[in-house]
Amino acid sequence: MLTGFLQLLAFLLAGETLVYLLALPLPGAVVGMALLLAWLLWRGREPGENLGKAASSILQFLSLLFVPAGVGIILHLERLQREWPAILGSVLFATLISVGLTGLLLRALSNNEEAGHE
Repeated sequence: MLTGFLQLLAFLLAGETLVYLLALPLPGAVVGMALLLAWLLWRGREPGENLGKAASSILQFLSLLFVPAGVGIILHLERLQREWPAILGSVLFATLISVGLTGLLLRALSNNEEAGHE
């Protein structure tokens, strides 16, 4: 399991390094996870047992990652009360755009799949 944690940390470090060197406007953890995904796809097989165990043990504590977000909401509660119409509008607008684009993507992919079977 230690090997799995070291692999995860190596990809996190690689992502952070790439973001720093290339001045990318992305979080290093996201770039690291993309690198991990690319590595797993390149290998073309299931992740090793150590990596699976490490990921499972981290996922047990996933709910703890929501604590800082909750604290941030409580910390900025006064601002949220002042600016709730703008926040609500932007969340609804983003949700509608996401649902619409997902529907268009689903339609495009299902049309491509149907064309491929003919």
